[in-house]
Amino acid sequence: MTDSAGTLGPGAGSSASGEGLIRRRRRRRVRCGGLVVAVVAAAAGGTGWALYAKLDGNITADEAAAAELARYEKDRPTSLVKDAQNILLIGSDSRSGDGNGRYGRDSGTERSDTTILLHLAAGRRTATAVSLPRDLMVDVPACLGRDGTRSEPMFAMFNYAFQKGGSACTIRTVEKLTNIRVDHHMVVDFHGFKDMVDAVDGVAVCLAEPIDDKAAKLRLPAGRVTLDGEEALGYVRARKSLGNGSDTDRMDRQQRFLGALVNKVQSNDVLLNPVKLYPVLDAATSSLTTDPGLASLRGLYELVRGLRHIPAGRVQFLTVPRESYVYDANRDQLVEPEARRLFEQLRKDAPVKVTEKAPTVSEHSRDEEPRGESENGEGVPAFRGNTAAEDTCE
Repeated sequence: MTDSAGTLGPGAGSSASGEGLIRRRRRRRVRCGGLVVAVVAAAAGGTGWALYAKLDGNITADEAAAAELARYEKDRPTSLVKDAQNILLIGSDSRSGDGNGRYGRDSGTERSDTTILLHLAAGRRTATAVSLPRDLMVDVPACLGRDGTRSEPMFAMFNYAFQKGGSACTIRTVEKLTNIRVDHHMVVDFHGFKDMVDAVDGVAVCLAEPIDDKAAKLRLPAGRVTLDGEEALGYVRARKSLGNGSDTDRMDRQQRFLGALVNKVQSNDVLLNPVKLYPVLDAATSSLTTDPGLASLRGLYELVRGLRHIPAGRVQFLTVPRESYVYDANRDQLVEPEARRLFEQLRKDAPVKVTEKAPTVSEHSRDEEPRGESENGEGVPAFRGNTAAEDTCE
């Protein structure tokens, strides 16, 4: 029986058939559904509209980048597969935003601290996020600088492109490097990242050993710990004090953290609870600059609505095949033909798979061209990486 508040009394709701459990699940779905309906209904009124307008107004449209990319439209790659999309995610290391000054002096320049090419397969069957090292040596095209002058084409570190010409220069550099059309882009700074983590009540990671990093202001015990926004930022940005001190090791750590964040956001506790969902949306849209096509809640909704049903095991993270630059061990260069194979697979919307260990020579024969997936799943190029389904403590 139930009490006057409608809660289940002691011993109620259980049976050999599980009927009571089914009734409780139905009640929970009804309550969650009711909350969602209530939010939708509120949107028709002043309060709901004010919340919508606030979220919509959080996003900054990158009109300057759109104009610069239009100038070079004839030089950009074409899209080969309808419905497949490629989105460039750029983490800016700017110290000029609200609360960002504590991470260093603002020198008046910005660099791409983290850059990820996110490929969304047609039909949204998979999502593949490829990290591009900031120390990768690449050809940067002539770009419009922040001071209004145009630079000469040059061979430089990848993050120079963002420092010189912002997102437009970065996009053109990525397209030149990969021959993949970038359909959309997003730029987020430190503050937006922290707020996102705090909005989901932290993200759990597993640490093999304690961390005491004075530069990152980070002290954590070994084992499973839940990081708040400030701790998460230090964790994904720290380099010299964690792992082997390489940028590759840091990118691996970032990818595993992002996988855990995806899992947390996909949980029903967040998506089906408007009280928790609104702060997540507010954090996700604040400190966010996107191309005009995404610079609205409607644009973002059209992008993410097909992502809700991608299983965590099909959300993949990897780093582009790289090695130390032949002329400077502190810089990176692509490993060929592996990098070309990866880019070609993504451009054709053909499958790739990730594995915890680096692929063997037989998996990456240097004489092979990119291969499509066969009926039995063989022939899919493999790259070292992880999925969002993997537990960092296992």
